[in-house]
Amino acid sequence: MSSINRSEFLKLLAGGGFGMFFFSSCKNILQEQPYSQIAPGNLLTSQDGVTAVLASAYGNANAISKYFVNDLSEWCTDLSWQTNGGENREAVLYINFNWDPSAGGLNNYYNNYYGAIRDANTILDNKDQMSKIANADELIAEARFVRALSYQYLHLMFGPTPLRKSNNDKLDLPKASESDMLSFIESEYKAVISTLPDPGKEAAYGRATSGAARGLLCKFYLNTKQWQKAADMAKEIINMGYYNLFPNFMDMLKVSNEGNREMIWVFPYSAKGHGGQEANLIANGTFPPGFQKWPRTGLVMQSNWNNWASQYRLRDAFYNSFDPNDDRIKPIMTEYINAKGNTINLLNTKDDTRSFRYWPDPNAQGNFHGNDIPAVRYADILLTRAEALNELNGPNQESIDLINQVRTRAGMSNLQLSGFSSKDALRSHILLERGWEFYDEGKRREDLIRMGKFIEYAHNRGVSHADSHQVLYPIPQPAIDANPNLKQNPGY
Repeated sequence: MSSINRSEFLKLLAGGGFGMFFFSSCKNILQEQPYSQIAPGNLLTSQDGVTAVLASAYGNANAISKYFVNDLSEWCTDLSWQTNGGENREAVLYINFNWDPSAGGLNNYYNNYYGAIRDANTILDNKDQMSKIANADELIAEARFVRALSYQYLHLMFGPTPLRKSNNDKLDLPKASESDMLSFIESEYKAVISTLPDPGKEAAYGRATSGAARGLLCKFYLNTKQWQKAADMAKEIINMGYYNLFPNFMDMLKVSNEGNREMIWVFPYSAKGHGGQEANLIANGTFPPGFQKWPRTGLVMQSNWNNWASQYRLRDAFYNSFDPNDDRIKPIMTEYINAKGNTINLLNTKDDTRSFRYWPDPNAQGNFHGNDIPAVRYADILLTRAEALNELNGPNQESIDLINQVRTRAGMSNLQLSGFSSKDALRSHILLERGWEFYDEGKRREDLIRMGKFIEYAHNRGVSHADSHQVLYPIPQPAIDANPNLKQNPGY
């Protein structure tokens, strides 16, 4: 077990490249001889040293921020949008399908994941130095996990990118082929499942487990339409018997309930640490103007919370798609009392309801809230198997039963197999269920792309110039400029 505990590990995550500090050496007249256990020369010979580099890898891979959830994954869809504040300058690029290779957020996202790959490769390139570390195999498996995760999320946004398996690879690698990239991601996850600790036995909160590797691999199979593999891996996760549905949808993502057994893999956040870099910032844009109180829930504005000019809003068509009895509608604010004591009905303004999936952290520090953002949770696994079985066999009782597990938690009546006459009909319903279940979790873009609806839905809401090539984002221009062998995605 590492001597770096949960709190310390989260602080290391905050810096992203923090672990790389140990690779720099001081070059001056009074250079001091380092005696630390994790000094540059022996960094990868000690467990704490390797853990520090791993924390840097995890920190860089922790790129599923408000930018990923909002700009890249939901504001470009039928779920939500944004107005006001300086954030709007980039938000409108995604809302209106006007992004291009110069978008700064895309570059940051791309660089973060290649930073994680660099850190993971640092460990893997030097694994021979780790021979005296008791749990070296597990640490190596974690590095491979982070590297696979990073390539998975790069592929989700950009398609194939350069496949850097070692820091010794040449700098101007071209894009990998689609088949090579998919094969590498799959093989890395499969290789580490048996070595990673079981869920609940990881060395520190936020570190990889066998369940996390299975969960991410299951979603990888789903989004690459490997239906049988997705169905089989989902079944394997179900059969682990560890995960279950959290009983209350409204409370699931509250800070007080983090680590519950619905969460298979999360991107962990904390309100404390290095400048809030590891914090969840979504709540600040959720508060409507002058918010003071939400009578239905008892939520009252606290002095340690910020209310941004930037406003995160749900679209009416999405809000109106819910059954009023669906518990999953409960985190959506439709009415509040402002600081002047006036009751404001958000339904009176077009597309203005607010999602409080990330319930404000009671101990937030200004902008910085501690709510984790789920990457994979158990409901996703149930709906993944339901979708995969439908794609393989058409409507079937097991798919209906799996969907009904999720609906039961939401207080909804059971679906009947007789209600679905075709694969298309059940697919369309699964897309609805996924919207109701996963809003504010950054899954809508991938779901719409997988089901062939991303461009169609943009056209439906008036973005007539949305084009098929935009199912991929452009490779960021700085990456193209730095590598003459890296070709831009078609259409850009």
